Amino acid sequence: MLPMTQDQGELDSLVRKRIRALRVAQGWSLDELATRARLSPSTLSRIETGRRRLALDQLVTLARALDTSLDQLVETATDDVISSPMIDAAHQLMRWPIRADPGMTVVRQRMTDPPPDSPSRMRAHPGREWLVVLSGTAVLLLGNRRFRVETHQAAEFPTMLPHAIGAEGGPCEILGIFDRDARRGHQRKESSGDASRPAP
Repeated sequence: MLPMTQDQGELDSLVRKRIRALRVAQGWSLDELATRARLSPSTLSRIETGRRRLALDQLVTLARALDTSLDQLVETATDDVISSPMIDAAHQLMRWPIRADPGMTVVRQRMTDPPPDSPSRMRAHPGREWLVVLSGTAVLLLGNRRFRVETHQAAEFPTMLPHAIGAEGGPCEILGIFDRDARRGHQRKESSGDASRPAP
């Protein structure tokens, strides 16, 4: 067998630590994970501690038992840990894509206008949105209901309900997370010329 390179040794060590960390995060003992992965507890112990060579078939089984994928179990990319926002100054917002899930987008936006007073300016589209108010007070119109969302409070809702959001009593800042469908809904809205709430 060829000697292990430094990079391979680092990956080997990382995967073993990751298996143990995922097991501990689930609150499982060695015996519990071993049972789920159809391994003996002693084999699993030797895998975690580096006293047994990592075999591909065992990694596939362990990934499945830990409710993850083989790709995630052996992932090493750490070059892109930090990302800078795309800034949309016209709408006073910053936007970050989530690399691990390209369908998700995070948006930070400063809002100064109240929500629209006309139901025709509320919109519905597939998807879900989650937002937290960083400062000030936001007003969320959702169907026929009106919600005040204060600093540090969050709101999560299905976007098939007609909705709109704005500020109350002064500027507010929100941080929102949009899934792929919600993001597309906002992009279609922006392209149609209604920019009262910009696309994420």
